[in-house]
Amino acid sequence: MLQFVNVTLNGLVQGMIFAAFALALVLIWRSTRIVNFAQGSMAAATTFIALAIIQAGQSYWVALVVALLSGFLIGAVIERVVIRPVEGGPELNAVIVTLGLFVAIQALIAIVFGSSFQSFTTPFGLRGFTFGDTTILLTPNSLYVIGAVLVTMLALIALFRFTRVGLAMRASAFGQEVARLLGVRVGRMLTLGWGLAAVVGSLSGLLIAGGGLVYPAYMDVIIVSGFVAAVLGGLDSPIGAVVGGLLLGLVLSYVAGYLSPALVNMSALAILVVVLLVRPGGLFSSSTARRA
Repeated sequence: MLQFVNVTLNGLVQGMIFAAFALALVLIWRSTRIVNFAQGSMAAATTFIALAIIQAGQSYWVALVVALLSGFLIGAVIERVVIRPVEGGPELNAVIVTLGLFVAIQALIAIVFGSSFQSFTTPFGLRGFTFGDTTILLTPNSLYVIGAVLVTMLALIALFRFTRVGLAMRASAFGQEVARLLGVRVGRMLTLGWGLAAVVGSLSGLLIAGGGLVYPAYMDVIIVSGFVAAVLGGLDSPIGAVVGGLLLGLVLSYVAGYLSPALVNMSALAILVVVLLVRPGGLFSSSTARRA
């Protein structure tokens, strides 16, 4: 029974980590209709900026604020300088550019911060809660991760459903010409979308790094899992990103705990294939088929 509880708790926390990165993918998709494969490298860059702030003697919370602000700046600059020149061409162009950015940013991190493994601190403890003689795999830092992801999800839902800025961002993503005719500053909305997505990505990078080792490519595994979680829930749905992350985390945790850790990656691939075959839009897709 204890093993089942621990495996389940591990899956929930791992799923929230997947959901954190999936939320960044959902935000960039909803605001620009681009899948940003460089999101992981951008998050890693801001994590190393936060690490430098911590090593300089500042607190985790100061480093967190600096990382989020840096993420917004990096995202906005990338959209203005790199993405905007290819936005008017075929949609595949922007995707290819983000793949190039993924490699370039990772290399830049190695040049500036080095390629060695470095430990990253956490704001809360990593010791599991104890009930009598039993210790479970749920830590104060795990609660911080869960809370941060849920707050981010609610903030994104509020942004897109209840604010004029969120509506303008969605309009700019779906139809730029129509949005311009309605008075929307499309260029600013696209820049804002990239900036906010980078902020969410930066938060996910710090949550993933907490209590572990970071190096330029430490986000690579999470990129795959986060993408699967986003597709599983639906790229248009913040709630779907969280639910998709939780489902994926639980399934992979059960596979690793009861079958074999070697089957984890294959299981993630199998889930992705099944979802794309059965419900390509994701479990929480709001799109409906058009009838003639």
